[in-house]
Amino acid sequence: MTVFKPSHEEQNKSSSGTVLSRRQFVFGASAMLALTTIPFSKNALASAIGQSLTQLSGKVFDLSIDYKTVNFTGTPARATVINQLFPGPLLRWKEGETVTLRVKNNLDHDSSLHWHGMILPTEMDGVPGLSFAGIKPGETFEYKFPVKQSGTYWYHSHSGFQEQTGVYGAIVIDPKEADPVVFDREHVIMLSDWSDEAPETIYANLKKQSDYYNYSERTMSDLFSDIKKQGLVNTWRARSMWNQERMSDRDISDVTGATYTYLMNGNPPAQPWQALFKQGEKVRLRFINSSAMTIFDVRIPGLKMTVVASDGQNVQPVTIDEFRIGVAETYDVIVEPKMEDAYCIFVQSIDRSGYTVGNFTSDEMFTAKIPDMDPMPILGHGDMGMNMEGMDHSKMAMGSDSMSGMEGMDHSKMAMGSDAM
Repeated sequence: MTVFKPSHEEQNKSSSGTVLSRRQFVFGASAMLALTTIPFSKNALASAIGQSLTQLSGKVFDLSIDYKTVNFTGTPARATVINQLFPGPLLRWKEGETVTLRVKNNLDHDSSLHWHGMILPTEMDGVPGLSFAGIKPGETFEYKFPVKQSGTYWYHSHSGFQEQTGVYGAIVIDPKEADPVVFDREHVIMLSDWSDEAPETIYANLKKQSDYYNYSERTMSDLFSDIKKQGLVNTWRARSMWNQERMSDRDISDVTGATYTYLMNGNPPAQPWQALFKQGEKVRLRFINSSAMTIFDVRIPGLKMTVVASDGQNVQPVTIDEFRIGVAETYDVIVEPKMEDAYCIFVQSIDRSGYTVGNFTSDEMFTAKIPDMDPMPILGHGDMGMNMEGMDHSKMAMGSDSMSGMEGMDHSKMAMGSDAM
């Protein structure tokens, strides 16, 4: 799903009145204490305080999948990580070379690594039950394949819920020929969602109640407000329609900020990740949505972005203010700061239940203000895959017991499926 939004200059005005969730506030008070008590490696500590991702380059890589205690909310929790890093190391490859990756599983259950978007032999794809049997506890599996492409990609586990708990990392492949995209500096930005709840618990809750984490459903107050604006009859008709379809106009995300803390390169919003630039530079930002469930909207107030690549493929450049990035997607953008300043890389979840931020600055002493989140979207029938234009509702019976009312529809005007979104 790709959404590019036009300019909205009012968003460029920063707000100091941003309301933080309880988990974000608690983290701010306990972050430094947590850093002194959690057994970080040197590289992991650097990442945790907002530095660049740890990069490994070459043709042969040794990776290990382990458990690690992390603290993003003020409460210690167990993550699964690669080389004791969260996110895992950034792997830098060269198009045309052959890479070997020896992956050891130190967990007490099977694991795997899948190279997302890579063109490679099936047996190297890393999907248990499809391309190989998985990596058993204590065992090492050797991946070896030629690198046939270039661009921004990522890797993650395809075993259980390990991607949700931290088994993921970035891949940057330099082209064999000269890169058509000109830039002076680059930063890789991995977006993800974290919960202190076990992912098995989240899944079980959703199976019992699909809107378990949706704290924005309509209330009696909303009902009275609708009646005041639209009248009793119109409100009744609108509500009846949604109820008959067993849908909700607030059904934006299955899992929300009610349990998720949103991260940028492993940093929560209370401890922003930081990236440097110099005035006049062309900076390439490689965005990767490595979340388990979340669609994000990305903008940098006061700074235009030019999209130059999508999912590793170069595209005709287009200059935008904001873009939407779905799960597993990647976008490369070029930004050109014209002055010494600090800009906020502002990333909000599509349902506006939370956000994460980065401080993009020319000086470590400069800190950008965080803007207000946009209003929560309210869905229409078109958003749910149905264009209601042309339907004769008087002849339409909604429900599982009868489809006899379908003859009243003008099917030529009805859009079904993902394209209608």
